[in-house]
Amino acid sequence: MQACPGPDRPTRAPAFAVPRGACDCHAHIFGPQDRFPFSPHRSYTPEDCTTDEYRDMLATLGFDRGVLVQGGAHGTDNAAMLDAMERLGPRIKGIAVLPPGTPLREREALHAKGVRGFRMSTVVSGGVGFDQLEALAAEAEEMGWHLLLHFHRSEELVAVADRLRRLRCHYVLDHLARIRADEGMDSPALATVMSLLDTGHCWIKLASLYRLSSEPYPHADMLPMIHHVVAARPDRMIWGSNWPHPIHTGPMPNDGDLVDLIPLWVPDAGHRHRMLVDNPQALYGFEPPPRQA
Repeated sequence: MQACPGPDRPTRAPAFAVPRGACDCHAHIFGPQDRFPFSPHRSYTPEDCTTDEYRDMLATLGFDRGVLVQGGAHGTDNAAMLDAMERLGPRIKGIAVLPPGTPLREREALHAKGVRGFRMSTVVSGGVGFDQLEALAAEAEEMGWHLLLHFHRSEELVAVADRLRRLRCHYVLDHLARIRADEGMDSPALATVMSLLDTGHCWIKLASLYRLSSEPYPHADMLPMIHHVVAARPDRMIWGSNWPHPIHTGPMPNDGDLVDLIPLWVPDAGHRHRMLVDNPQALYGFEPPPRQA
């Protein structure tokens, strides 16, 4: 069972100021283990990365809103995430890990607490895999939720693409569908992403792209791919820090440095506002931010 280091502490204040109402659409809460034990079926063991740390990280980066994604270390027990959401209030939404078959009444209770989707993964143990895609998609559609699809390799997207085209719910391709920079602009996976964006149900999350680069920070080899997808569908892009960066074996990024990549990835201010404010508001159902006086 892989032991994971924690994030690069303390979080550095970025030079780039995110707009009011900005949302970090991907982070995890782990533990504390004495209250929220890890799953015995997990494939990695993280440090405790708690609600208080997460709240302080968002404040340092300047984000008013966040989305917590159920981490693999907790399996299908979403208690730690739900506790954090309750403590932090409606500015935080959640993506749960649950197998299909959760009764409607329980899903409605989760919706009232701020859950807005299901996560599926081929990366971590103890979760829900793509063999249950259609069943979970039907339950997501019933709730007005979406699926968050977490691939181990981009080839998995190509293999499942025809099934995704038949879905009626929205879905997010996590971490740019794990397309590596060295796959190039002519890769089958990138062509698949572009065709799925045309369906109107697909969203792209730009998060933890340091895992996909062959170059050190600022990971310039990822720029052609990022610019390509953003130019095609700025209305379908969201951004996430991936704090506290579980299962990362390379140099641990500081989240302030990651925020400073945003204007490099998305030079157009209007597109940035969509990615950070408007698109998360539409996808997760946040209330509009108050107007500035």
